[in-house]
Amino acid sequence: MLDIPNTQNSSFQEEHNDHYYMSHALRLAKRGLWSTDPNPRVGCVIVNAGKIIGEGWHQIAGESHAEIYALEMAKEQAAGATCYVTLEPCCYHGRTPPCTDALIKAGITRVVIATTDPNPLVSKKGIEQLMKANIAVDTGILSQEAEELNKGFFMRMRYNRPYIRCKLAMSLDAKTAMSSGESKWITSQEARSDVQCFRARSSAIMVGAGTVLADDPQLTVRENELPCELYSSNKAKEIKQPLRVVIDTFLSMKTDARMLSLSGQTVIFTSSNNTTIKKTLEKTGAHVIACSEPEKRVDLKTVCHTLAEKYEVNELQIEAGANLSGAMLRAGLIDEMVIYMAPTLMGSKARGLFNLPDIEYMNQQIPLKIDNITAIGQDWRIIAHPAV
Repeated sequence: MLDIPNTQNSSFQEEHNDHYYMSHALRLAKRGLWSTDPNPRVGCVIVNAGKIIGEGWHQIAGESHAEIYALEMAKEQAAGATCYVTLEPCCYHGRTPPCTDALIKAGITRVVIATTDPNPLVSKKGIEQLMKANIAVDTGILSQEAEELNKGFFMRMRYNRPYIRCKLAMSLDAKTAMSSGESKWITSQEARSDVQCFRARSSAIMVGAGTVLADDPQLTVRENELPCELYSSNKAKEIKQPLRVVIDTFLSMKTDARMLSLSGQTVIFTSSNNTTIKKTLEKTGAHVIACSEPEKRVDLKTVCHTLAEKYEVNELQIEAGANLSGAMLRAGLIDEMVIYMAPTLMGSKARGLFNLPDIEYMNQQIPLKIDNITAIGQDWRIIAHPAV
């Protein structure tokens, strides 16, 4: 049980308490960071007479939502209590019954919601149902933090595409590989382990065919490299492996690529109409989808919409070379960059970070906003996003 200190100013106390309990609900929601996909990460706290009597978080898609776990803990004490939840309670029958019905039946008298649900099946409808049942509803408490936790889900619901993160490793002189293509390893083991946390929260990982041919990656989450304190808080016995996505313009990928022998799914986007190679790749279990621009390149915007619509991808992580990374940036399809910078120099012949051939003058620069710089082992991790 957690107690909140009393204060003489009741309005200040209520506001202080709301932030306190919602902060706790957000901490709970973060426990589902690696397991709720494609659902949002949601936490819930139920409070009665200044004490937490129930708490929970959404753990695995298809299982109970955060409110249900909290109500099961609170039991009959939920009558007359306040419920703090990081996302608007659902109000329709999906894989689980509506949480609004459960809250009403339990006798909850007030619901504090961090942010409304962008899903059109729920948006403001859950709040309306609660208010019709004479339950007081307050919204907007720590809404920015709640939306940040689910930025992929919000992006998919609002814009029909994933939140797209580009992961890059570079030297101090901004090189990502030697001229031969050799790139193992630029950064330290600590940095490579840190990447596993971003992979674990991602719905899919995207590479280009060149990366597949050069490195033969598996694009999996290496569970043994995840931080123990985060992994142990996850209910799932195994981290859900992300969807593997390859941009292969000419269908040059080989059928003996390691990722094609793994469980889970690989999706290959191409502009080639070679049905023989397509059928050969599909025999391995891969999905091959043709989507091309007039210039016979893969239509990257269509790729992103397809990943959102067909595969429910919330967060897409790009781990590609300069060509695909540059093409995604030019198309306005990168929301965040996670750049690991190693204290080394690779020389003028080495390959650069992004292929941006159209930039010739200072007024054509792409401005970035740096959100965070953190030391990871001997390297630096820079998180940034396009400023325009």
